[in-house]
Amino acid sequence: MAYGVKVKIWGDYACFTRPEMKVERMSYDVMTPSAARGILEAIHWKPAIRWVVDRIHVLNPIRFDTIRRNELASKIPKGNAEKAMKGDPAPLRVFVEDDRQQRAALVLRDVAYVIEAHFELTDKAGPEDNDGKHLDTFNRRVAKGQCFHRPYLGCREFAAFFGPADDAVSLSAHGGKRDLGWMLHDIDFEAGMEPRFFRVEMLDGVITVPAFGAEEVKA
Repeated sequence: MAYGVKVKIWGDYACFTRPEMKVERMSYDVMTPSAARGILEAIHWKPAIRWVVDRIHVLNPIRFDTIRRNELASKIPKGNAEKAMKGDPAPLRVFVEDDRQQRAALVLRDVAYVIEAHFELTDKAGPEDNDGKHLDTFNRRVAKGQCFHRPYLGCREFAAFFGPADDAVSLSAHGGKRDLGWMLHDIDFEAGMEPRFFRVEMLDGVITVPAFGAEEVKA
């Protein structure tokens, strides 16, 4: 925690999709820890470090909006891609005009957050890797607006803007305690892509994220 970071994230729209909604997308009320981790990795990631989200500050009022989007009804089968890689003729195309479906989505609008997080060195860290090096690199990239790929707010079409947090953590529009129900924490990649959930309580606009292995995080 001695090498924690803060970064402000904002955007026009966001959709942190609830996994129980199978057809039409419906967003959680706030950003999920896995989405926050993805944003941090988009700004700075190396095999030598692993990001851990500690707190999420919800700055703006929670507002929903309904939009309709064109989506594909199907996807190219995995087997076709494997056959094509081996040189076998297999169709690797989808005609959008023939496979388009219009679906509704309940999304967030005018969102702004501050992510508090820290990083841990992994077993892939080399002699040249140290906490100070990666901390300076992250802060420098945030100040310059640099990223490996454009971070997004749940869905790739909802681009995220980012910058130094400064005093933004004191600007939350929320007061008191609010129970937001169960939310996706992250995916356990070592347990066959098993999702893990936790009960979210927002206190004065701040969500404290439990450790991934904590007792309150359930499969």
